[in-house]
Amino acid sequence: MTPETVAHYRPNVGIALFNRDGLVLMARRLGDDGPEIVLPGHEWQMPQGGIDGEEDLLTTARRELWEETNVTSAVPLGATSDWVSYDFPPYAGPAHRLSPFRGQSQRWVAFRFTGEESEIEVAGVRGGMVPEFSAWRWESLARAPELVVPFKRAVYEHVAREFRAFADV
Repeated sequence: MTPETVAHYRPNVGIALFNRDGLVLMARRLGDDGPEIVLPGHEWQMPQGGIDGEEDLLTTARRELWEETNVTSAVPLGATSDWVSYDFPPYAGPAHRLSPFRGQSQRWVAFRFTGEESEIEVAGVRGGMVPEFSAWRWESLARAPELVVPFKRAVYEHVAREFRAFADV
């Protein structure tokens, strides 16, 4: 990332977890998280989270995947080649951990899920993190952009293009 990007965008990783059939895990957001709003009909997204300090991309992706889904049975398939960003919608709420940022700049990591579905649990507390999701499902990667909030749609379209081969099993 460029210094300008770091100053205005929070470094973040997104995770596309594919099952054996090439479907991707989508989770239903519980509600707004500061400037990360949820709009009716667009409550679904893939796991994502901030990169802590000097943490590398794969370490962050594995940590966030575990914190948000309980999944540890996954093998990496690849990562997006470049950073993609989205801006938060206008936010007039109280100070929030994301308030200093214009949006998030992400790289995405794809994993193949190798465990049993009973391992997936999105509503639990792990690593001291409050759950962000209430439910999960497997979905077509091509359909993911229409399920996410509009301000993230271009990023999801980019991810769908970059990871198309992982969905074609």
